[in-house]
Amino acid sequence: MKRSRKKEWNNRNDQNLLLWLALLIVAATLLTGCGASKEASSVETTMASVHQREKLHIAAAADLTRAFQELTQQFEEEQGIVAELSFGSTGTYAMQIENGAHYDVFAAANVAFVERLRQQGLTIEDTQKLYAQGRIGIATMKKQGVTIESLEELIEDQRIHKVAIADPSHAPYGTAAQEALQHRGLWEDLQGKLVYGRNIQDTLVLLQTGNVDAAIIALSIHDSEQLNFTLIDDNWHNPLNQAITVVKSTKQEEKARAFVDYLLSEKGQQIMNKYGFVLPED
Repeated sequence: MKRSRKKEWNNRNDQNLLLWLALLIVAATLLTGCGASKEASSVETTMASVHQREKLHIAAAADLTRAFQELTQQFEEEQGIVAELSFGSTGTYAMQIENGAHYDVFAAANVAFVERLRQQGLTIEDTQKLYAQGRIGIATMKKQGVTIESLEELIEDQRIHKVAIADPSHAPYGTAAQEALQHRGLWEDLQGKLVYGRNIQDTLVLLQTGNVDAAIIALSIHDSEQLNFTLIDDNWHNPLNQAITVVKSTKQEEKARAFVDYLLSEKGQQIMNKYGFVLPED
C-alpha cells in the first residue's frame, strides 16, 4: 500500500516537472520570437531610411514631365539609381534652392535660372550643361472641333473666349508665349482673354478641363491623340535653351553626375528628341 502511494506521489511529481518544463520552453520561444520580430522591424526601418536617403531628388521644369518620366525609369533600370522627380516652374525651383531646398539635380527650362544659381555659388560649375531646346505651340482640344493655326486667330475667332499661358513672371514657357504675342503685336489685345497657369503642365490642365478654349503650351507635353497643335515660329521669341546642373548641397554628387551624364548620353538624347526637343548639337 505504501509502495503504491509512493509510486503515485512520484508520478505526480514527474507530471508537474514536465508541465513546468513545457511552460519554460513556451516562454523562451515567445521571448525569442518577440526579439526576432523587433530586430526584423528595426532592420526594415533602417533599410527604408537608407533607401529614402539614397534617392536622387530632381527638381525639373514642368515641360519635362513626359520625357523625364521615361528617362528616369530607363536610368534606374540600367544604373540601379532611384530618382524622385518633382515638376514645376523653373523660377519657383530656383527660388527654393536659393532658400535652401534640398535637391540633388536641377533641370531648368531656361539656362538663365541655372546661371543665376551658379553665380551665387549654389551649383557645381562643371556640371552645368545645355541639354535641349524647347518649342511652343497653340493647342486646342480635338473633341471641341476647333483648330487654331495662328496667334491672330486667338483674338479673331469668336469661339475662343479664354486662352491660357504659363505665368511669364516665373515660367520660361510663359515668357516665350508673351514674347511671341508681343512680336505679333497681339499682347495688349489678348489681355481680356488671358488665364495664367502656374507652370506649363498646369496650363495644359486648364485646357483639358475646359477652363479655357485654347492654350500656348510646350511641344514636349502635347498629346497628338488628344490635342490639335500648331507650332509657333521660334524666331518670334528668345530661344528656350534648357540647362541642367548638380546642386552644390547634394550629398550624392557621384549619382547626380551620373544622371547628368545619362541625360546627355545617346540614349538620353534619343528620349528627349522623341518628345520634340531640339538637341544641343542640332
